[in-house]
Amino acid sequence: MFRYASKSDWPAIAADLRPVYQAAIEAAARQRFEDFDEKWGRQYPATTRLWESAWAEFVPFLQFDPEIRAAVYSTNAIESIHARSRRAVRARGHFPTESGAFKCVYLTVRSLDPTGKGRERGMNR
Repeated sequence: MFRYASKSDWPAIAADLRPVYQAAIEAAARQRFEDFDEKWGRQYPATTRLWESAWAEFVPFLQFDPEIRAAVYSTNAIESIHARSRRAVRARGHFPTESGAFKCVYLTVRSLDPTGKGRERGMNR
């Protein structure tokens, strides 16, 4: 979405979109999106068209609690797990069976350190 806008406007656009995806109900989100469209629609029409075309996919997102929404739209944790899984699989090369690859990914997820310092938990217990 930001690729349709000037990089200097990204922080302002993000700040103006935040009330849309943080709205409690669909009607409030629609009103806040209309406010966003008034401000940015003339300058970046592709951005508002993108939101309007994806509105039907966005509306179910509003049914989640705010805590769950924050986890959904911040994909850093998910991307971190994917990166570590790819690294573990790549380090081992190939696997004789699919279950071997599954075990590798399972042990990688189990060994993730919540402090983020890369220390592995003991697996022998």
